[in-house]
Amino acid sequence: MFHQLKNIDTAFKHIKAFSIIMIVACIVISLFALVKSYRATEAAQNRIYILANGKALEAFSAGRKDNIQVEAKDHVKTFHQYFFGLDPDDKVIQANVSKALYLADRSAKSQYDNLKENGYYSNLIAANISQEINVDSVELDINQYPYFFRCFATQKLIRATSTANRTLITEGFLRNVSRSDNNPHGFLIERWKTISNRDTTLQNQ
Repeated sequence: MFHQLKNIDTAFKHIKAFSIIMIVACIVISLFALVKSYRATEAAQNRIYILANGKALEAFSAGRKDNIQVEAKDHVKTFHQYFFGLDPDDKVIQANVSKALYLADRSAKSQYDNLKENGYYSNLIAANISQEINVDSVELDINQYPYFFRCFATQKLIRATSTANRTLITEGFLRNVSRSDNNPHGFLIERWKTISNRDTTLQNQ
């Protein structure tokens, strides 16, 4: 009888130990699954897909500091394309300049007003001149704030009989502002000025 009780006690201890091991294993597996699920969810939140030409392209979100060089340079490029990319049509000029003025402060508005008063836009329309710009490079100093930039570009003034090429150098500062539909990069150009804008070549058609 005592031998039977001893066997029962031993069996109970084995079952107890096995149960504890199973419980600990379940807890470890559950914790592991939770950690992996959390990491997978976090990775999924940092991943977006962009549909381009019928293809889904994977993209990853990043902080503003990671992309400040790219976004700031693209902001400067976009501003110059709007401000200097013109056709001999008053509505096109107004639309482009309006978009550009959302990206800069009164320094850009002052340059626009000066050009308008001097008849620059009227001459473009009267002579059927299209103006194109290609931004060659943008130098950016992010070690100071507001961020200083200098833009190097080439312009083409296309007439019916000739094409004039110009070099354009401008500079200014970039300040952080809220993003919006009119200002998707969240920068504002300040103290913008033209350093050089001179003719280089003239090509007859």
